Amino acid sequence: MHTITWLFLIAALLPIVAAGCAKAGAKGFDNEQPRPWLAALQGWRARANAAQTNTFEALPFFFAACLYALHQNADPGWLAGLMGAWIIVRLGYLTCYIGGYGTLRSLVWTLALALNIAILFA
Repeated sequence: MHTITWLFLIAALLPIVAAGCAKAGAKGFDNEQPRPWLAALQGWRARANAAQTNTFEALPFFFAACLYALHQNADPGWLAGLMGAWIIVRLGYLTCYIGGYGTLRSLVWTLALALNIAILFA
């Protein structure tokens, strides 16, 4: 069960990874008003910020699917494998989004959704 706990934590930190990419090394960040600053970003930093938003949007379904699978007594090893796969695919999604590979990003997003559905029915 500890593995599943760690996977929950890693998933929850994914948006922070994307946010860190958007902010790292950028000039003029204003922690008093971060949203206007983030909205003005361009290029890969803007995509990293958008990836952060999308990752936050993906987490509720992921967490709900995992909790439902646990409630349904899914095999913990199988569930951990699916959760790990989802995290890896979402890292790939972040990479595609930040890198500007739109079509590949959409395919990876679809794979992550399929994994989420698999978790739901685990």
